[in-house]
Amino acid sequence: MAQPLVVKKDDDLDEEEYYSPFLGIEKGAVLQEARVFHDPQLDARRCCQVITKLLYLLNQGDTFTKVEATEVFFATTKLFQSKDAGLRRMVYLMIKELSPSADEVIIVTSSLMKDMNSKTDMYRANAIRVLCRIIDSTLLTQIERYLKQAIVDKNPVVASAALVSGIYLLQTSPEVVKRWSNEVQEAVQSRAALVQFHALALLHQIRQNDRLAVSKLVTSLTRGSVRSPLAQCLLIRYTSQVIRESGVNQGGDRPFFDFLESCLRNKAEMVILEAARAITELNGVTSRELTPAITVLQLFLSSSKPVLRFAAVRTLNKVASTHPLAVTNCNIDMESLISDQNRSIATLAITTLLKTGNESSVDRLMKQMTNFMSDIADEFKIVVVEAIRSLCLKFPLKYRSLMNFLSNILREEGGFEYKKAIVDSIIILIRDIPDAKESGLFHLCEFIEDCEFTYLSTQILHFLGNEGPKTSDPSKYIRYIYNRVILENATVRASAVSTLAKFGALVDSLKPRIFVLLRRCMFDGDDEVRDRATLYLKLLGGEATVGETKDVNEFLFGSLDVPLVNLETSLRNYEPSDAPFDISSVPKETKSQPLAEKKSTGKKPTGPASAVSGPVSTVDASYEKLLSSIPEFADFGKLFKSSTPVELTEAETEYSVNVVKHIYDGHVVLQYNCTNTIPEQLLEQVVVFVDASEADEFLEVASKPLESLPYDSPGQTFVAFEKPEGVIATGKFSNILKFIVKEVLYSSQYTGQTFVAFVMLSFIPFSKHFDLRFGVLVTFLTSGLL
Repeated sequence: MAQPLVVKKDDDLDEEEYYSPFLGIEKGAVLQEARVFHDPQLDARRCCQVITKLLYLLNQGDTFTKVEATEVFFATTKLFQSKDAGLRRMVYLMIKELSPSADEVIIVTSSLMKDMNSKTDMYRANAIRVLCRIIDSTLLTQIERYLKQAIVDKNPVVASAALVSGIYLLQTSPEVVKRWSNEVQEAVQSRAALVQFHALALLHQIRQNDRLAVSKLVTSLTRGSVRSPLAQCLLIRYTSQVIRESGVNQGGDRPFFDFLESCLRNKAEMVILEAARAITELNGVTSRELTPAITVLQLFLSSSKPVLRFAAVRTLNKVASTHPLAVTNCNIDMESLISDQNRSIATLAITTLLKTGNESSVDRLMKQMTNFMSDIADEFKIVVVEAIRSLCLKFPLKYRSLMNFLSNILREEGGFEYKKAIVDSIIILIRDIPDAKESGLFHLCEFIEDCEFTYLSTQILHFLGNEGPKTSDPSKYIRYIYNRVILENATVRASAVSTLAKFGALVDSLKPRIFVLLRRCMFDGDDEVRDRATLYLKLLGGEATVGETKDVNEFLFGSLDVPLVNLETSLRNYEPSDAPFDISSVPKETKSQPLAEKKSTGKKPTGPASAVSGPVSTVDASYEKLLSSIPEFADFGKLFKSSTPVELTEAETEYSVNVVKHIYDGHVVLQYNCTNTIPEQLLEQVVVFVDASEADEFLEVASKPLESLPYDSPGQTFVAFEKPEGVIATGKFSNILKFIVKEVLYSSQYTGQTFVAFVMLSFIPFSKHFDLRFGVLVTFLTSGLL
């Protein structure tokens, strides 16, 4: 047997040693050991050890060939003759992990069915779990009666095993499992905590596609019949889901909110935390409704249990992003957590304080964080850096202390993502706070003297070339830039040459010195560096046709005036010849495709710009005209950019929907273009309910529903969000299309007249005809299109 592996936890902390029994395990050797399964006199302890090794290999990613798996499976089935309870449990695990093929399942089916009817509850529970994992739908109908009986079994272990098996079988045989609703409903009333938890999970999954049924389920259970803390946590989540999907507007009555608030007084800590988290994540929650949740979270901040402190401070950290004033009362408690032994808790505490602190507390927080940063991992440091950046934008007068803090941690050890977060923060502060430009550029110049990341060096050099010439003393940056030409790799050297040229173009007094440095660059060993130096010398020396100062500046600082897509197409089509490639021949306009053309017949484009095939600017103009005519969006300012439509439904769906994202300085408007393709139906009060729970930085501020959507007549509904200015904001939006269906009936007796029969629905059943769920990941950039 291989020698055990000795792993030392930490030489600096203690000398405690850990042993791994799996060091040097090889599949071939373990398969040889599996022959012990064939011994006439089974050694239960030895067999358990071999099965443990086989399970370890499977979970480590090792794969068995068909022959190997078959041999191990048949050898394992012989262990059913053992009466040892521990070995029998290992056999169940092994069979489940091996996942025998259909022709092999029959070998163990009889043994498992025998165990399923055994008087030993442990055998019954494990046999149910394994059998449901390996059988097909045909065999499932034969044992369905046993499974239904097991769900209401008096032994909680057996009942729980049957319910968990039902959750698994719901994915493969949903029609069979749905017939168990009565038994599952009875199991929900069980006194066993685990049975109630699994029963509620299964019952919700059975009804999850019927929103009305889910609402009724939640309504019945919120009256106090659920006692298990785990089940109560599930019920809180389902209640929150119903509240979000009901689309209640701000200030209106919130169904089930009283239940969530009552859970804050529960005896179980997990229930209290789940209820507090659910309340804080409700859309449009008011400060008054937040108060009881914040109060219980504040109590948990001083708990002796680290898990409670972590859960509380993490929830408060999220609340601080949207309701910082509501969290202010917890600041004293969170300051004591900065020195917490758990660095995750300390990180969340400090970032929450940065979000909620006032201007007078900034200096104190900076002193506390100085020693704190060296004790946490890079992923936590990035969170702190982002919080400091937001704080500096909030209190621009404190830029000196915050900028010095960022520069100090920039010189410390760290990975690429951490250093990039600091550099990006300093650049943003320089752009948004004019007084911080000089000190910020100096900190960046010091950093590139010892920067090991090529990307960051080129990013800083590019930024330095744009901003450095505009400072009071541009000459002090030349030394840092030319050092890159001497000391760095070819990519950084080429970027440094371009930066030097920018200084020469904007600062006449530096031009002679720049000429000298560029001439030295012409002897560089890299072609790109030499070519750039030659080009810039000719441009700055006036030897080229674009030698005018205005043209040189436009060449150095201006953006490419042709679309990259067109340039790439032209370069691919260019055939080598005596005539050089002429960039002026590249088209400057991008022709757009029809915006919402469907893939299948019968689908028509939707949206106001669906017929536009001209330039994108024309499309944007039509969107801007449409949006400006809507009073809710009139004060959003000038439209920055509109995206191309993103299809949210499949081509064969009865109701087709696509979304266009309109970007403003401080807002985002989602335009949902809808088309009804069913002649027998008329849709009214069409609205898209947007769940922004995974887009914390966005706040819904307005929506415009569509009153009527007749057959084959495209219409639009809008939802507007407020987004933070000056920073990159990302989020994931889930969308639900809600409407009232009216059935259109045609009668030959009354030619030319249409009769409408309809039923008003408060909750539309969650099916493909009445409710469409679709998700789209939306990324918004303040500096460009998505």
